[in-house]
Amino acid sequence: MDQIINAVSLGSIYALVALGYTMVYGIIRLINFAHGDMLMLGTYIGYFFITVLKIDFFAALILTMLICALGGVLIERVAYKPLRKSPRIAALITAIGVSYFIENMMMVTVGSESRAFPNVLGNAAISILGTQISIKQIIILVVTIILMIVLTLTIKKTKMGKAMRAVSTDEEAAQLMGINVNHVISFTFLLGSALAGAAGVLVGMYYGSLSPLMGVQPGLKAFIAAVLGGIGNVPGAMLGGYLIGILETVVNVLGFSSYKDALVYAILIVILIVKPAGLLGKAVKEKV
Repeated sequence: MDQIINAVSLGSIYALVALGYTMVYGIIRLINFAHGDMLMLGTYIGYFFITVLKIDFFAALILTMLICALGGVLIERVAYKPLRKSPRIAALITAIGVSYFIENMMMVTVGSESRAFPNVLGNAAISILGTQISIKQIIILVVTIILMIVLTLTIKKTKMGKAMRAVSTDEEAAQLMGINVNHVISFTFLLGSALAGAAGVLVGMYYGSLSPLMGVQPGLKAFIAAVLGGIGNVPGAMLGGYLIGILETVVNVLGFSSYKDALVYAILIVILIVKPAGLLGKAVKEKV
């Protein structure tokens, strides 16, 4: 039971970040490799609110999501929008460049050393069926479930969500029907970056530390989770995130923790060879 809780907690974080990858790819077919760095920015912003401004944890979480959401829109407008009609490789290289820019900007601004994230929730735990579950793990699970429900309702029930689905299916047809594609793309980056910001605060709380390069590994693993579930597929991103979290936990339990990263990356290779569309993705035929 302890390991199940650990797997769910870790998988929840990966799922939140994977949702940002999969939404952006579903709309504009872009792998936003700077998305993991939004997680890192979220951790630092949350750290600032909690330690400097002495703001309550949940208020800091919401404010961090708002700031990261605006940051995501700004990055899209400045870095990606001018390249919308360019070859995909140009946007991909730009995404990598944006990632390096954010990381080095943070190193210059706050320094490259690791810092301790404040233990705002303490070490309290509750006992369920004889298993001690920490308040941190409960908060991670509850926050993740709430955000996923809100995201699902936004995509399925709101007018903007319907526009997102329309643009994802056929951008040109959606534009002919009067949908403002630019607004839809910006809204997609806003949602994805907000989720990454929330994940950043949860990661800081879970691991108790932060550094300018902390978003690299979670970002790559969340990308693999999105590919595993079927990139462009929202339920697939959630499923992939939890599967990666379970895999890492199982590997740790078996005593092979030094190989967990290698196994996760091996999954990417296997899934691309065996089922490139992912577990819940559908193969799309393209005319040559």
